[in-house]
Amino acid sequence: MPPESVKWEYTAPDPLLVQQAQLEFDVPEIYARVLVQRGISTRAAGGPFFQAARDQLHDPFLMKGMDTAVDRILDQLRRERPILIFGDYDVDGTTAASLLYLFLRSVGGRISTYIPDRGSEGYGLSQQGIDYAGLIGADLLITCDCGINAVERVAYAREKGVEVIITDHHIPDTNLPEAVAILNPKQVDCPYPFKSLCGCGVAFKLALAVAERGGFDPELAWDQVDLVALATAADMVPIIAENRVMVRAGLRRMEEHPRPGLSALRQVTGMAGRDLTVGRLVFNIAPKINAAGRLGDAGRAVKLLTTTNPYQAISMARELVEENTRRQQIQESTVEEAVYLVNAHHDLSREKALVVAKEGWHAGVIGIVAARIRDQFHRPTVIIALENGVGKGSLRSMAGFDLHQALTHCREHLIDFGGHTVAAGLSLRSDQLPAFERQFLAWADSCLTADQLLPRQVIEGDCTLDTIDSRFMRFLGSLEPHGPGNRRPVFAARGVQVMGRPSLVGGSAAHLKFKVGQEGATFEAIGFNLADHYEKLLVNQPLNIAYVVEEDQWRGNRRVQLLIKDIKLENEQ
Repeated sequence: MPPESVKWEYTAPDPLLVQQAQLEFDVPEIYARVLVQRGISTRAAGGPFFQAARDQLHDPFLMKGMDTAVDRILDQLRRERPILIFGDYDVDGTTAASLLYLFLRSVGGRISTYIPDRGSEGYGLSQQGIDYAGLIGADLLITCDCGINAVERVAYAREKGVEVIITDHHIPDTNLPEAVAILNPKQVDCPYPFKSLCGCGVAFKLALAVAERGGFDPELAWDQVDLVALATAADMVPIIAENRVMVRAGLRRMEEHPRPGLSALRQVTGMAGRDLTVGRLVFNIAPKINAAGRLGDAGRAVKLLTTTNPYQAISMARELVEENTRRQQIQESTVEEAVYLVNAHHDLSREKALVVAKEGWHAGVIGIVAARIRDQFHRPTVIIALENGVGKGSLRSMAGFDLHQALTHCREHLIDFGGHTVAAGLSLRSDQLPAFERQFLAWADSCLTADQLLPRQVIEGDCTLDTIDSRFMRFLGSLEPHGPGNRRPVFAARGVQVMGRPSLVGGSAAHLKFKVGQEGATFEAIGFNLADHYEKLLVNQPLNIAYVVEEDQWRGNRRVQLLIKDIKLENEQ
């Protein structure tokens, strides 16, 4: 079948600012368009972006609850009382738990960690974790990447004599737990200026604050900034402002002072010797760490991230890679079943969102499946795994549709829910599924237009291939690290020629590999999952391509290639 047409949308930076940036930086227009799109039209505005220096971080004590949390932790350290770090089972939660474990131990703390079992305990602060705190004599528990809505669990902890400090970044409900302190910049009355920290980022700010007030060397906290970089990348929060500073510092630390666990993962995944980027953290490293909690004990991720034994790290890394392979097999089977259910039972001409549920699906893969279904059908998607009368759901959205708002509207049919605007989770009783689906679809119908459901590709500007030279590559490198809020620029080149014979590559021949030329410049090109466009490469006609410029290092050699995002014949819209 022919590929679905993707609408190209060009960014529209202010022409006067583009002209100003051209003069200020003495660069061609396409450079200036990219700069202005990132809020940079003068050298003064560009300084913080390009420097990404430590002194750009906000004072951690601006965060509501920080004073109280730090004083309580320092008191626990002085009294040499144990502390339990309770982390969520995903990358953000396990890195945050690892960070606080390593930092608090480095300043003399008696620290233990607890990561809940996804299947038996579910998401968030669990009764089992609180009971474990009591078992080891810890009367202080610190949550990581969870707890903001754990009203009943925090009350249970108080009954058991366990005080709770919550560190989280998910959207709070109106009724908050009665914890000793809550650290979450998304609290409505929190004055902290930057609201887009991941859970590990909040934990890092806590570590910096403890170091400052406790008189400890702040480098003990900065030693863990690689974990913040990994979590920030994996949790898909905007890599701007503070996050940009921490990710850049974290990537540098991974290269210069690699911890055994991450070094082992790079080795067993074939990443050793290749440049570390946010994309490679997201697609190569994070899934292996997530695999620990998707199919088994997520505590293994903390052990991997905190071990100092390189031999143990290699063994654990290999185990997680094998587990991730098994996860991929389960995931692909679930995706196939979900696609079948959408095509068989859903009317895409009427439904602006998808709710797909099935008995027996593995709850550990539904988040990835939700993202895949959303991408394929261009709709907010809810994937629900049903078991013993209860459904656990994962949701993924798109620009213009706030999942947290939608779930709040449907809360009467839910046991629990939480998350962000574009990614969330829920639980419900199976008998409430039909009513939830009706209400969720009605809300989506009221919020989304048909135009919003069309696939689109944002283009920063037209850029002929002869523009790609060493200066251009240095310019693109200065924009890193990339991620949400600072995506890699996508350019368009019109009237390019296919050079030589294109090929279909990959295990399922889903990817395109070919060469393109224009104005005397020729580049290798790769188009992932673009096999449907193969015939366009064979008709010997000029093409319009949307592309990203990549530079990769492998065994000391550097090469530039184009990552193709879309292909159109010249007469296509």
